Amino acid sequence: SFSDLLDRLQMVEEIAKAVDLIAAAMERGGHLIYVGAGTSGRLGIIDAAECPPTFGVDHQLVSGIIAGGDGAMFRAVENAEDNEEWGKRAIDEDGVQPGDVVVGISAAGRAPFVLGALKRAREIGATPIGVTCNPDSLFVPLCDVTIAPYVGPEVISGSTRLKAGTAQKLVLNMLSTGAMVQMGHVYENMMVNLQPTNIKLRQRVISIVAEITGESMEKAEARLEANNWVIKEAVK
Repeated sequence: SFSDLLDRLQMVEEIAKAVDLIAAAMERGGHLIYVGAGTSGRLGIIDAAECPPTFGVDHQLVSGIIAGGDGAMFRAVENAEDNEEWGKRAIDEDGVQPGDVVVGISAAGRAPFVLGALKRAREIGATPIGVTCNPDSLFVPLCDVTIAPYVGPEVISGSTRLKAGTAQKLVLNMLSTGAMVQMGHVYENMMVNLQPTNIKLRQRVISIVAEITGESMEKAEARLEANNWVIKEAVK
C-alpha cells in the first residue's frame, strides 16, 4: 500500500542519516560499537567481526558488546538483558569515548541492558543510534536516529531471531557497508582494502586489480607482488 511505501522510504532516510553519522565519526577517529542481547547482540558481533577482512580496517574500528559477555555469543544467558546498570557498565568497561557511535539493537526496543548502554553513550558524548522492529520503542527518545523496519508478527510467536533478526541483520549490513563506502574502502563495487589472507582471497585480490587496470591476471599479480599485495598501491 501507499502507507507501507512511505514507511519503507522513511526507513531508508533514517539508514542514510545513521550512515552519515557513523562515517563522520570514523573520519574524526571515532569507533562504531554495537550493543545487544541474545540474537541482537550476536548479530552486532557478527557484523563487527566481518568488517576487518572485508574492508581491511582495524579490528577496533567496529566492535560488539553482548549482554552476558563473550560466552553469551555461544550459549544463551537468559537474564543478562534485564539489568540497565549492566548496560551502562558495559559501555564504560569497553572504553567507549566521546565521538564514538553506539548502535543499540533490540527487536522490541525495550531490553534494559541496551537501554542502559544507550543512556550511558549519550552521557559520555557518544552518538546513540537504535535498531529495532518497534517504531514506538523506548529507543526513540534516547537516540539521534532510530531505524525500525516493520516485519509483522513472527512466524513462531515471540521468536525474534526469525523475521526481526533477519531485518536487523540487513540494517547492520547497510550501516557498516555504507560507512565503509564513504570512508573510501570500496571502489565502484570492489573491496579495494581486501587482505589476501588465504588462497581464495589472494585470487580475489588479483581479480580486483585485473578488473581495475584492464590487464591480465598475470600482470595484475606482478603488480601486487611489487606493491606488497596492497590493492590501492598496485593500481596507481
